Amino acid sequence: MTHHVLIQPRAERDIGDAYDYLRGRAPAAASRWLTGLWQKIATPASDPARCPGADESEAFGEEVRQLLYGKRRGVYRILFAIRGDTVHVLTVRHSARGSFEP
Repeated sequence: MTHHVLIQPRAERDIGDAYDYLRGRAPAAASRWLTGLWQKIATPASDPARCPGADESEAFGEEVRQLLYGKRRGVYRILFAIRGDTVHVLTVRHSARGSFEP
């Protein structure tokens, strides 16, 4: 079963903020990062349950899963919930940041 992927407003802001930060440091790398991120976000559509659970599940009051994107010190956590046939991307956070509190 293929799921729809819906980006929540918080995740859109997070992605925009991260892109702006990266663009200020390395514009070409920021563009590659953004393209790769969108490709990665689309991957749970085919099998979202394959991704491990996230520590934030209790804070969100529902099962939240995570998908990692990036390398070394540039890893971002894509936190999402599966609701029916839709994957809701809740937030995108740099892995060095602490757990997210909604």
